[in-house]
Parts: sequence; C-alpha cells; structure tokens
Amino acid sequence: MSLSVAFEAELWEWEARRADSWVFVSLPAEASDDIRELTAGPRRGFGSVRVRVTVGATGWRTSIFPDGSRGAYVLPVKRAVRVAEGLEVGDTCTVTVELLDG
Repeated sequence: MSLSVAFEAELWEWEARRADSWVFVSLPAEASDDIRELTAGPRRGFGSVRVRVTVGATGWRTSIFPDGSRGAYVLPVKRAVRVAEGLEVGDTCTVTVELLDG
C-alpha cells in the first residue's frame, strides 16, 4: 500500500531542543490518521515511518515521527533543505510526503 500526501505547513522549532535547531512541519491530522492505519503493527524506533519527501525543488528520504501532543506525525526539515529552499522557522512551505513503509 502506498500513500502520498501534499500539504502546506508552517515550519516550527522544537522547544525542548532549541539549542540543536530541530525544525519540523506537522502533517495534517487526517493524513496522520491514514498513515497510522496503513502502518499499524510493530514499528521502528520512536514509532518512525520511512518516507520520501519533497519541499520545493529539494527531495530526500527521511522518517516521520508520531507526536502525541500534536496528535499528528511530524517531519524534521534539515538545515540543508531550509537553506536550499530559503526557508526559516515560521515560514509556510508546500510539502509532499510519500510513504516507503506500509
């Protein structure tokens, strides 16, 4: 089973790790529910799900992680992607996430 979802999201910084500059976007709740359904069963570390991501002209493989406080999966957006796409915390970007697990 495969799932691909495109959405717009605001970049936010993980408060607990501000010194490390961890920056994320949150997937929409409905897409997160679909991913939970498609990937039910034993999961990898931290409940991660492998994905292929595109932001602007930049594509890469990474993992998304469930965030109980947000009720959605979150996607880390590494510094190289933010620099390449001219993005900063608080900016909104268009994201495409394609499931590799499932």
